[in-house]
Amino acid sequence: MKKITVFIILMLASSQIFSQNTDSIISLITSNNVTLKTLAKKNEADSLENRTGIYLQNPEIGFNYLLATPSGIGNRTDFSFMQAFDFPTAYRYKSQIANLKNQQLQHSYKQEYKTIILQAKFICIDLIYYNLQIKEISKRYTNAEKIADAYKSKFEIGEANILEYNKAQLNKLNTAKELETFEIEKTALLNQLSGLNGNIPITFTDTAFLKNEIPTDFELWYAEIEKTNPLFTWLKLEIELSEKQEKLNSAMCLPKLKAGYMSEFTAGQSLQGISLAISIPLWENKNQIKYAKLKTEAMQNYENASKLQYYNSLKSLHAKAIELQKSIKEYETNLQVFNNSELLYQALEKGEIDLINYILEMSFYYQSYTNLLDMQRELQKTIAQMYVYD
Repeated sequence: MKKITVFIILMLASSQIFSQNTDSIISLITSNNVTLKTLAKKNEADSLENRTGIYLQNPEIGFNYLLATPSGIGNRTDFSFMQAFDFPTAYRYKSQIANLKNQQLQHSYKQEYKTIILQAKFICIDLIYYNLQIKEISKRYTNAEKIADAYKSKFEIGEANILEYNKAQLNKLNTAKELETFEIEKTALLNQLSGLNGNIPITFTDTAFLKNEIPTDFELWYAEIEKTNPLFTWLKLEIELSEKQEKLNSAMCLPKLKAGYMSEFTAGQSLQGISLAISIPLWENKNQIKYAKLKTEAMQNYENASKLQYYNSLKSLHAKAIELQKSIKEYETNLQVFNNSELLYQALEKGEIDLINYILEMSFYYQSYTNLLDMQRELQKTIAQMYVYD
């Protein structure tokens, strides 16, 4: 448990991607997540179980009281104390296997921890997206309300007809409903975040995606990032564990010993001394060594396949992140250059364009802004997946 706690502290201290608000939420989830708490408790129990069955077998104490027939020869009393031993090296391998299994528990916890934290980060990214949308749509609603009020005044004094009045009111209504929809989505995300936090409510106010650096040399970056994947560490331990199991099975196929003390008492005489026994390994562990060797080979193949799959996955994410970053920069530049929102509003006020054209032209800007946010959100999630084990 101490190692797990140290790991959590290091993970929180080395975060490179997310803002302080997100980091504080990750810290809360680390402390309050029910799954992580349950897994930590289970690991405590499993670590004790792994240390069970690695010691000497229980000693045997025997007692016999035999009645003699005819009675004249005297009754007989036997007493024995026996201790069974596996071949000595077996106990060493059993202890090593238990230690390896306990190390695996730590890395299994890290995997689950990272999975939950990635889920939380995805939710935080979505919340930033919705916060930005709500911020933008709130401005649009203020603008739509101003236009609706203006056309209401114009309609009342006869400067606008009923069609223009209705268009202004519908524009305001649609904007209000769009804002309401995003608020509903945000509430749902906050509920999900609360669920990860042990059903403790969380607030989230971030409205900016961070500028993340994407590694330029993929091969060099991958060589480092591969070392931090707890699955690969777990697999290395599994292969080592399987190799130890081979040696243990070999040791278990060697003769077992029993040694102890035995006494026999009958009328007029007493016999006492040591007792020795040896088992002949013929059938009990048949195929165990062969099975362990095949399992080791299988785990080595699985490790190689997992690394290849992970490499290809990260390479794909890396290429995607670079393309998204390039598209975002182009989009941001062009959106600033071609943003006509202020000019369109001035033209509407001067009567140079009608309301329907104003709404139509502004819809192009709103769609472009949404497209930009969509790409930014996708980039953030892509980078989060790249650094999931960092």
